[in-house]
Amino acid sequence: MTSANGTRVALYLQDKHPIREGMEYVRYAEEKGFEAVWQAESRLVRDAIVPMAAFAAVTERIRVGSGVINNWTRNIGLLAATFLTLDDLAPNRVICGIGAWWDPLARNVGIERRKPLTAMRETIEVMRRLLAMERVTFHGEFHQVDGIELDVVHGRREPRHVPIMIGATGPQMMELTGEIADGAVLNYCVPPEYNIHALEQLERGAAKAGRSLDDIDRPQLIVCSVHEDRQTALDGARELLTQYLAQQPHIAKASGVKQETVDKIQAILGWPATLEQVRKAMPLVSDELVQRITASGTPDEVKAKVREYVDNGATCPILYPLGDVKLMIDTFAGGY
Repeated sequence: MTSANGTRVALYLQDKHPIREGMEYVRYAEEKGFEAVWQAESRLVRDAIVPMAAFAAVTERIRVGSGVINNWTRNIGLLAATFLTLDDLAPNRVICGIGAWWDPLARNVGIERRKPLTAMRETIEVMRRLLAMERVTFHGEFHQVDGIELDVVHGRREPRHVPIMIGATGPQMMELTGEIADGAVLNYCVPPEYNIHALEQLERGAAKAGRSLDDIDRPQLIVCSVHEDRQTALDGARELLTQYLAQQPHIAKASGVKQETVDKIQAILGWPATLEQVRKAMPLVSDELVQRITASGTPDEVKAKVREYVDNGATCPILYPLGDVKLMIDTFAGGY
């Protein structure tokens, strides 16, 4: 799925704003021509499904995606029923972004993330079949279902068109994504050149399924801190990076940040981190690092940085606004 350069743009929301405030931002993004909003399910702070329903209920055209939920904590029947329900609310506007989760959070809530590739493959196969309104019997290593189907008594019984996108970071999951998913949700806090190897893995996986890279949509999360004052913008992104580099090791690894720096930040931050700890560790994150793995600065600077990600294979920037959300939406309303 290819796109004209500069025409596709999406909004990413996490937990920085009250949900009702997020609803207003999503309506504004829809007015300004954004194609989608993606809601994070991050840490133990906010689930994705409730905000997705809220966003879908107050909009008419914008697509609503999970960016991303994990494939471990919802039973497969509930997972399919959840996306059927969202599709009832916003027909043909819902996207399922799903990822393999991360430690230590998964381990801390009692989930053993073994064989993540097999688990993801099974989840997507059974979910696809259920959303196609099939009656499904499946006996795998992670999913055991007998003669189940989505029980639609009142409503649309036809198959649902819910694209399933994998939020892949590592090379093996990226290759699996190319083979079995509708697209990859490329991660953030990585430099644009990270995409070069990611696309190679996607292409390798696509070839296994007789597809090409053009068949794989590649939206990409990008931290975007925009302000007329450049230093204010950089400081806005620094706080987020400090927390992520300490708490999400898969992102720290993909970002290319030196382990020594990560260790120093982790020594300061607890779990969950306090704002005081984050601010104490922020000086360890340099301006150079902020600029390398985020789109931060003046409006012209952030647009130029986003173009670098697109030039390196992202099909649709999913922009995570830090600071003035409406300024960021306005900055990208006319493309980039």
